[in-house]
Amino acid sequence: MSDKEQLKALVEALLPVIREVDPSQPDAARKLAARLPLGGPELSTLRAALRAAVESKAVADRENDGVRFSRLRKAEAETDYSIDVVHMNKPALAHTHPRGEIDLCFAVEGDARFDDQPEGWTVYPPGSWHVPTVSGGAMDILYFLPGGAIAFGPKA
Repeated sequence: MSDKEQLKALVEALLPVIREVDPSQPDAARKLAARLPLGGPELSTLRAALRAAVESKAVADRENDGVRFSRLRKAEAETDYSIDVVHMNKPALAHTHPRGEIDLCFAVEGDARFDDQPEGWTVYPPGSWHVPTVSGGAMDILYFLPGGAIAFGPKA
């Protein structure tokens, strides 16, 4: 099995739990961390597989201004999730989350933080906007987008 196929299988196994979480709820990240803790067996295995896939350029094989990225999975329906892989150590493109965004962030260098948050789960509600920023090091990030919805550009 290739690095990308292994990663995709591991991520697909998380989707039932992710689908139970409503990004509009303020406790969504806490619920994900309780069900899928960063140091737990599922995410420890996923972290290693993601790192291997990024290092081999099986994923995050495209680049824009030093930020590497790729799509791992397209959303198959409005109620499904697209999944993007990003390796970054700086700000990326500003965007709005029409239906919300769920991120799983793994520090790979330094004391990396995503939007000032330590590695782990972050959740943005529908309609939110940000300039995704990694500071203090580098991270591998999985972006789960409901319905694949994302709108790049300045804050509306």
